[in-house]
Amino acid sequence: MWTYLLMLRSCFPSFLTDTACKNRPLDLVFIIDSSRSVRPEEFEKVKIFLSKMIDTLDVGERTTRVAVMNYASTVKVEFPLRTYFDKASMKEAVSHIGPLSTGTMTGLAIQTAMDEVFTEEMGTRPATFNIPKVVIVVTDGRPQDQVQDVAASARTAGIEIYAVGVDRADMQSLRIMASEPLDEHVFYVETYGVIEKLTAKFRETFCAANVCALGTHDCEQVCVSNGGSYICDCHEGYTLNPDKRTCSGIILSVDLIPNRNIFRNVNMHFIPNYFLLKMNRFSHMHLAAVDTCAPGRHECDQICVSNNGSYVCECYEGYALNPDKKTCSVMDMCAPGRHDCAQVCLSKDGSYSCDCYEGYTLNPDKKTCSGKT
Repeated sequence: MWTYLLMLRSCFPSFLTDTACKNRPLDLVFIIDSSRSVRPEEFEKVKIFLSKMIDTLDVGERTTRVAVMNYASTVKVEFPLRTYFDKASMKEAVSHIGPLSTGTMTGLAIQTAMDEVFTEEMGTRPATFNIPKVVIVVTDGRPQDQVQDVAASARTAGIEIYAVGVDRADMQSLRIMASEPLDEHVFYVETYGVIEKLTAKFRETFCAANVCALGTHDCEQVCVSNGGSYICDCHEGYTLNPDKRTCSGIILSVDLIPNRNIFRNVNMHFIPNYFLLKMNRFSHMHLAAVDTCAPGRHECDQICVSNNGSYVCECYEGYALNPDKKTCSVMDMCAPGRHDCAQVCLSKDGSYSCDCYEGYTLNPDKKTCSGKT
């Protein structure tokens, strides 16, 4: 009997497609229980579930990072967040995971995740990146150690806990561990035979929906995608009203027009979000209100911002726009002012670690150095 602790956020509609939904960046850790009460065929189904979950994720060094932990009476980190950045390598590593022994020390496993996995040295991105830290715990029945305080500490530290129960799972234990709101963070399936179906639910949960593409926004003129949210903007010649949704035309004083005769024979018709300008000296000119940040219309790696009929690309916090003005790269965390190393800063994977000059040793704080005696 297994209990799957899954952090489920808001459930997006099932009609979301790849063009409207992309997995937002996560630091995701699976914690699976492999005590003797789990039969071999059940453990294999859990590994299949993990592999299918990996298939649904947008895995990569700059997107979602994945770690897997295995526990019973002891805890083993199968691979941390910094090890693999491609699906094939992750799935290969998962296929070689074997069960441990007796015991269900769930509290110890969560504590180990906080102490040894969710660290910058092990691949967790700095808090300034605002990357969600997510745990999926898989446990066999009722925990045999103290869980409530440990889970509370994890949640306080910003770790979101998703809980799924299978078969005769102890629902009280799930509710104690899971994040709020419980009805979005605790999930239950009756048998292992249907656990793979949870992958679709997780995809919706971890989806960064393009609200502008879905048409579920309330912008009058231009919708600008911003991660999993949006902001409204206006076409050139209009300004955004205080309600941040509607637009008003800019009134141009005739005193500012150098040659008023240009507009003597102008016939202008206005249709919301569509403009038709007729002039006796020119052919028809059509200006359509087009969302330049809609899927397939831009080349931005991370964030697209509409800009007066065109667009500009931006990056998530902790990333910098490359010279091509389209793609993003992790910032050099060893740049002046970004680290607190006393002597040597070693940049890696959007994080850093400290080291010392020859003849010095790194102190327990992992930042300062002491001279050899």
